[in-house]
Amino acid sequence: MSGRGVWLRARARLRRFPAALAACGDQAAAYGRCVAAAAAGPAELRRDACLEEFQALRECFARAVRLRPS
Repeated sequence: MSGRGVWLRARARLRRFPAALAACGDQAAAYGRCVAAAAAGPAELRRDACLEEFQALRECFARAVRLRPS
C-alpha cells in the first residue's frame, strides 16, 4: 500500500495555510502575545495557559479553510 495519497493531502493542506494565517492575523497575534507573556516569567509554561486564545485561532483557521475554495 502506498502512502502517496497521504502526502498529497498533507501538501494540499499546507498550501492553504498561508492564506488561513493571513485571514486570522489578529487571533494569531493574540495567541502569540499570550504565549510570550506566559513564558516570560521564571515559572515554566503551563498547559492550557492560553487555551482561550488557541481555541479562537483554531476556530478562525477552520472558518478560513471552509470558506476558501481548494
